[in-house]
Amino acid sequence: MAKFLVGGIDEAGRGAVIGPMVIAGVVLEKKDQRVLKSIGVKDSKELTPKKREELYKQIESIAKNIVAIKIPACMITNYQSKKINLDRIEAMKMADIIKMLDAEKIYVDSIEQNSEKFEKMIKEHLGEKKCELVVKNYMDESVPVVSAASIVAKVERDREIEEIKKQVKYDFGVGYSHDERTIKFIEKILQTEEEPPRYLRLRWETVKEVAKRLMEENKKVKKWVLTEVLEQDSWQKKIKDFFLKKI
Repeated sequence: MAKFLVGGIDEAGRGAVIGPMVIAGVVLEKKDQRVLKSIGVKDSKELTPKKREELYKQIESIAKNIVAIKIPACMITNYQSKKINLDRIEAMKMADIIKMLDAEKIYVDSIEQNSEKFEKMIKEHLGEKKCELVVKNYMDESVPVVSAASIVAKVERDREIEEIKKQVKYDFGVGYSHDERTIKFIEKILQTEEEPPRYLRLRWETVKEVAKRLMEENKKVKKWVLTEVLEQDSWQKKIKDFFLKKI
């Protein structure tokens, strides 16, 4: 008899200013969810980085399949420039993972408060893929296979963040707007980098606020900040195009 396989999908880095968003999927036999629970698998936010790394190795030995998709900051910026919001990006990428996971039932931690709306959004990108889909809030806290996916996503993102720190030779903390080290690093980027870095989410409100504050303080920012972050040229172009159409 074929083993009943279940899958779980979760993300990490959705609200970050620096670095990628990572979406992960984990598939295992239904009975192995008990094993996950017994080794201490739970929502990644409740675990230390060291514990997450330890559990990741154990999840790898238990799972039938693990998939992690990394959406770099520059790709998120590109999507946003095309008016594709974060919810839609996640729905698209989660659908991609579902297509790769050979599971009869897949649990998804909904990032939308309206989980039915988010489920519908995912299904719009599933094509002919057939499986039972359960999309609800806080599943990373209640369904072990989703908790496992949250751990995989967080570990993969943490590794990416550490690589960026090595490249830039600067400890900017966790890459979220609540971290003062991250804000200080963004200030440095906007004033010193000759090109917009691929690891910075240029269209993020936090980045815009930092740019505006620097300008109000009469501090020089690089030219690309005006066009790529504050979109000044794009607004001027829209006004110019509007009047050209009137002629």
